[in-house]
Amino acid sequence: MDTKLDSTSSSTDAGSHAKDAGSSVGGPKAIIKNVDMSEEMQQESVDIASAALEKYNIEKDIAAYIKKEFDRKHTPTWHVVVGKNFGSYVTHETKHFIYFYVGSLAILIWKS
Repeated sequence: MDTKLDSTSSSTDAGSHAKDAGSSVGGPKAIIKNVDMSEEMQQESVDIASAALEKYNIEKDIAAYIKKEFDRKHTPTWHVVVGKNFGSYVTHETKHFIYFYVGSLAILIWKS
């Protein structure tokens, strides 16, 4: 059984442990702010988010695309928040959480 962890995020939080994660899809680099996820799944998160950003302009559509892809590839139930101004406090399964920026858009993905 997976352990549950609490994570906080804020789309205005600068974070001191940010790192760049290049995307195989064109566009701005992702800046990872907080993560509890394998390197492989981190890259997949960035790639799926980049594909969503190329396909959609509306935040709820971007979030829906990312959620559907994660539910399909990694079994349900994933949650996704996409936006420019939000706060969160979530409980997630170990190794199933990422919070990052692509350009000015914050993206939070987790499984509970």
